[in-house]
Amino acid sequence: MDPKFSNNDMVYVVDFVILCLGRFKDVPNIPQFPARKGPEAFRGKAMHSMEYAAMDHDEAASFVKGKKVVIVGFGKTGLDIARECSSANGPEHPCTIVYRRDHWKLPDWAPWGIPFAYFYGNRFSELLVHKPGEGFLLSVLATLLSPLRWGVSKIVESYIKKKLPLAKFDMVPQHSISKDTRSCLILYMPDSDNFFEAVEQKCIKLKKSQSFSFYENGIFIDEDNTQIEADLVIFATGFRGEDKLKHIFESSTFRQLIAGSPRVSLYRECIHPRIPQLAVIGFSESLSDIYTSEMRAKWVAALLEGAFKLPSIYEMQKDVARWDEYMKQSTGEYYYRSSIGGLEIWYNDQLCRDMGINPLRKNGLLANLFEPYGPMDYYVKP
Repeated sequence: MDPKFSNNDMVYVVDFVILCLGRFKDVPNIPQFPARKGPEAFRGKAMHSMEYAAMDHDEAASFVKGKKVVIVGFGKTGLDIARECSSANGPEHPCTIVYRRDHWKLPDWAPWGIPFAYFYGNRFSELLVHKPGEGFLLSVLATLLSPLRWGVSKIVESYIKKKLPLAKFDMVPQHSISKDTRSCLILYMPDSDNFFEAVEQKCIKLKKSQSFSFYENGIFIDEDNTQIEADLVIFATGFRGEDKLKHIFESSTFRQLIAGSPRVSLYRECIHPRIPQLAVIGFSESLSDIYTSEMRAKWVAALLEGAFKLPSIYEMQKDVARWDEYMKQSTGEYYYRSSIGGLEIWYNDQLCRDMGINPLRKNGLLANLFEPYGPMDYYVKP
């Protein structure tokens, strides 16, 4: 590494750069509002969940105590904040969750005693779906098994609707659980009874709306012209990881290459075909981000050690296009999330083959086909 100086800034000339920026931090995603209908019209405080999360538990509890709180967004962060607000204030000052659409929630990981991973986390489950670069025989098999795929989805959905009072609170999603799995939008609720008890006791209120605006004393729901009074509005609306990644580059060409479309399209979800000296770790989502990121780190390390070479730009672009098309077809409007949910094994198989590692990590055909795969399956002893 050769340090150089330019305009009092230190510049390092390197052979390879690895970005481990984190997708879910730093650049908050705040909805856009018409003029004079955004937070500036609100007498109370509007903040992003990032600011709230920076407080310790006691500080956060004291901060929301006695306040009428509106939480925008119903993902994991929104759910956690709502629980904390309801615990601090009870029904005297109920918090309201405003969100656009319902997604599937899991009460536990064992429908009828069968862990959830047996439905969506083994090789057999991936035989039921079309995969990027799957070949003719696997494509035919996925088509033939599509009724079974539909049946599995309905079985799991029936179990969830039996265990959770989704219908009672108008929370049944209009799409399949398979779509939420592929989009990494499933929400695990280990203490779901406490949440729905809080909803039943009016400690938490739920309000679905495609849009809203601010007024002096709270927020205004555009669809039914209702007002929700608030002292505090917390945006649990995620982050703009694409912007953070894009703006790290001074070069406008690199900015356009890396984040010029709804999805950050990378070869093996790591390397842009046109910027092969740059790896991005931890950007594409999976159902288990930590171990997927670890697999990518191992793959990049093997690349730098010379265990394999990248294919041509053309071949990498073809592979990226296949994954892009899969994500468009399987996740629809959530294509931008860059999710490999539901295909982690297929994806890890590609990484293993590149590194010269046997992708079949279990002993025996039946175990490899039906047992769930997890982090320990890819652990290699030094």
